[in-house]
Amino acid sequence: MTDEHKATTSASSKQADSTIKSVASDIKAATNQKFDEAVKEVRTQADGAKADAANEVNDVATSLRRASEDMRDGSAQERTLAQIARSLADASDAIRDKDLGEISQDIRKVARDNPVLFLGGAALLGFAASRYAKASGNHANGSDTPSSMTPEAQARDFVGEGNPNTTPAGVET
Repeated sequence: MTDEHKATTSASSKQADSTIKSVASDIKAATNQKFDEAVKEVRTQADGAKADAANEVNDVATSLRRASEDMRDGSAQERTLAQIARSLADASDAIRDKDLGEISQDIRKVARDNPVLFLGGAALLGFAASRYAKASGNHANGSDTPSSMTPEAQARDFVGEGNPNTTPAGVET
């Protein structure tokens, strides 16, 4: 090989290295940009879901508060519903005010520190959600549909279902 050929090969090699580095840099920049966009979109979606969950919990708290106001003052049911409504309103505020990482850490901490409390709370939440969904669904007689029932009526139906104190007068069980 001649010196001239070696110089040409060396220059071509340097140019190829430069081109490869430039392309790699462009790919890295584009990848980082797309990753940042994806993270931003995921955060936006998660924040929207968090806000929706907080609003739903707040709506349930409001319905329970209204249902408790319709009950006899000082009754055990009225006090219980009012306490649950306050707790749900506090939970709604906590969901709204914390980011998802903090919420996840709080749940893990409770589960780790108090596994029985965590499992009991999860079971209670599942039970309440299923009762609420059932109360919100179509009734066997077809007279009340979810769209025609007010949230207060749904809450009363939710609370009264299976409660011996809410049996209509003149009906024997």
